[in-house]
Amino acid sequence: SFFQVLAAPCVPIAAHRSSWRVLLSPDGRRSSIMKGYSKKPADEAKSAKAKGSHLRVHYKNTRESAKTLMGMPLKKAIHFLQDVQAKKQCVPFRRHSGGIGRKAQAKAHGFTQGRWPQRAAEFLLGLLKNAESNAELKSLDVDLMKITHIQVNRAPHMRRRTYRAHGRINAYMSSPCHVELIVSEQAETTKKADDSTAIATRK
Repeated sequence: SFFQVLAAPCVPIAAHRSSWRVLLSPDGRRSSIMKGYSKKPADEAKSAKAKGSHLRVHYKNTRESAKTLMGMPLKKAIHFLQDVQAKKQCVPFRRHSGGIGRKAQAKAHGFTQGRWPQRAAEFLLGLLKNAESNAELKSLDVDLMKITHIQVNRAPHMRRRTYRAHGRINAYMSSPCHVELIVSEQAETTKKADDSTAIATRK
């Protein structure tokens, strides 16, 4: 019956999300607070982390920019974001591509649609420099660091209002996001010697 449903024990929401906590804000509304990272690095001693929560930057632009950075060396990723700010390279839009114009620079990534998201590049650049500082603090070689994990999650909408004709009011909400990234030191690789230039040795 209705009263039996009310008496049923409630399952904590946090049990379903291992990396999230659902708390009540002072005004009684639910708010999600990120804790920890969704992924652990393979070698904690040779990795550095950085993250930002409830960032006032568009989720879709940040997600597309982060997707492009995945797997890049740290120095190359910083240089890429600086080029995006200068409009020398563009960010290809793979998933959220509705209404996105075509750019010639997107062909470098194998796509046709792209943009130069300035604010997303600024926030990601700050996180990369934060991770770089954390790596230097652990005495890691910054030139060998590579982005092994980067993730963008939606944050709760921030509400505003806009005034319409005939006395109406519409929602005017922003779409902030959470960003986390891990950079790891990669083993330095050496190129194999060419057989034609190799020196013959006696057995």
